[in-house]
Amino acid sequence: MFKDSIELKNYLTGIVEFNGDVNILDPVKLREKAIDELVYNAVFNPDENLKMEIRNLIRKIARKLGIVPSSIQPFYEAMGRGEVGGFTVPAVNIRGLTYDVARAYVRAVKKHNVGAFIFEIAKSEIGYTFQRPSEYTACVLSACIKEGYQGPVFIQGDHVQVSAKKYKEDPEKEINSLKELVKEEIESDFYNIDIDSSTLVDLSKPTLDEQQRPNYEVAVEMTEYIRKLQPQGIEISVGGEIGEVGGKNSTPEELRAYMQGYLKLLAERGNYKGISKISVQTGTTHGGIPLPDGTIAQVKIDFETLRVLSEVARKEYGLSGAVQHGASTLPEELFDKFPQVGTAEIHLATEFQNMIYSMLPDDFKREVYEFLKKEFKDEWKTGDTEEQFIYKTRKKGFGPFKKEFWDLPQSLKEEIGVALEKKFSLLVQKLNVVNTYDLVCKYVK
Repeated sequence: MFKDSIELKNYLTGIVEFNGDVNILDPVKLREKAIDELVYNAVFNPDENLKMEIRNLIRKIARKLGIVPSSIQPFYEAMGRGEVGGFTVPAVNIRGLTYDVARAYVRAVKKHNVGAFIFEIAKSEIGYTFQRPSEYTACVLSACIKEGYQGPVFIQGDHVQVSAKKYKEDPEKEINSLKELVKEEIESDFYNIDIDSSTLVDLSKPTLDEQQRPNYEVAVEMTEYIRKLQPQGIEISVGGEIGEVGGKNSTPEELRAYMQGYLKLLAERGNYKGISKISVQTGTTHGGIPLPDGTIAQVKIDFETLRVLSEVARKEYGLSGAVQHGASTLPEELFDKFPQVGTAEIHLATEFQNMIYSMLPDDFKREVYEFLKKEFKDEWKTGDTEEQFIYKTRKKGFGPFKKEFWDLPQSLKEEIGVALEKKFSLLVQKLNVVNTYDLVCKYVK
């Protein structure tokens, strides 16, 4: 662990020179060893100022190497115009072993010449995985440096979600907390942000406009805030949401009610660019539904709803299409269908977490599970078996055991990386984003 800036500079002598600007003197040594040390310190160094200095250094090194945090907006606009299509963009949430998982993802996209791929982390995940946006960006960019990737990198703030309970108690306080997070994300090179105010939809209201109004009003306020904060020359890709994942399936009428209200209000607030995509509900639940033995119940996805909503989003509003959440635990044979029905983007998380846990040493896994049973016993629902409880809560083991995960034997981490790379490779093929690198670079400058 570096104790100060002098030790950091000494370590990088002959590899990276930095004094305001950054020069890469030895890219081979940087990739072979130095980047591993840098990212470890960017996550675990006890000196907060030094930690931030290292995170910023990683961002500068990445840019020097042609690794550029970008907005997918121009590419999604091309999808909305019908100039490109026939694929579904994967957006992967990384909860633990972030550097190693990101490396596996980068290897898979490089192998298949993929340009349309997203790294993301949700507001809730930032909380329970103990990863602030600047740390997440440092891990993602370090993975790109390590694996020799060059080109646009899309980092996304997933589910910047309004708490309906907190909003009811104090709307201004809740929205200000979201704005603080969005500001932190933008400052950390998150140029793709999904606003989720679908939690405010009130189905008891008599008209669709009244049901969706609190949703689109907050979405407009957040869009305006993002547009005023975004760096010059970057149009951040903003996502909206009409159906809360796990709730009832969305309809074209709800989509139109949301979009009409949103666009009208946005025009009144100023000449701001609107959302680029819309998240909908089609029958999935985040993480899947665990059965008493810990296995996952089969989910019936309404692909026809997805097709119709994507078509309405593109043809009537110029959006890239509909976004599918909570899908990573679906059977592999279903993933071909997402591009077939015009799904713009798909969010994937839990299956990668499940794969990691399945490969952990038994004693370490037992330690994590015992901790969860003690610390989160209040979340153990009546009637749930231990397997169901563990399945639902083990995502919360990544934060408290972050260092223990990171310090797992290198051979095991490599084994996990190989398994994940294989999974990512399969997914990018099924989602048909193979050979999209040049296409993305054509639109994303």
